[in-house]
Amino acid sequence: MSTITLIRHGQANSTAQDEVSYDRLSDLGHEQAGWLGTHLKDTAAHHTRLYTGTLRRHIETADGMATGLDPVRDARLNELEYFTLAGLLHDQHAVPFPTEQADFIAHLPQVFQYWKDGKLENTPETYAHFQSRISDALTEIASGSGPALVVTSGGVIANLIGQQMALSVEATARTAIAIFHTSLHQLHPIGDHLSPVLFNATPHLDTPTRSLSKTNI
Repeated sequence: MSTITLIRHGQANSTAQDEVSYDRLSDLGHEQAGWLGTHLKDTAAHHTRLYTGTLRRHIETADGMATGLDPVRDARLNELEYFTLAGLLHDQHAVPFPTEQADFIAHLPQVFQYWKDGKLENTPETYAHFQSRISDALTEIASGSGPALVVTSGGVIANLIGQQMALSVEATARTAIAIFHTSLHQLHPIGDHLSPVLFNATPHLDTPTRSLSKTNI
């Protein structure tokens, strides 16, 4: 197995309330991607492969990083459709869409749990299918040769870590909420298992001049 470094995309359209309008980087998101790319070059980080989802925000982030690697686009690395699921939760169970960050912190675990329990009808995919597709993508990437960069989304990263650590749905949701844009999360083979050895690292943002550039919403 090979080491995998998961990267959350740069900040997207944080005022969006649907999947399509969310799926583009903000001006800050483009800057974050460029800063991360520069950091990887300056530290001579060694990666031989680059994978991304097929969402616009994934592609823009990888392009902004300018690693020089030819990306492999894999739709299995695409994010769960949070806005769609939240809309179904509202329509079918009268749970309102959050308008404040504090409300979102309580809302995301509800979305995950209702989805997992099959209490949402007409979802874009089942919870089990989502878990299976991201696990299959991770296994395939890990079986390749050389360390890989994987640009994806916070929900995917949190659930992949949750799978490796056998986290509860609530703990996985809390993990997702914590993930910063363009943060680094590394899974390293230990024995026959991929184990998290780095979580939510933002060395490219941990400077005095970028103290306000670390975002998770």
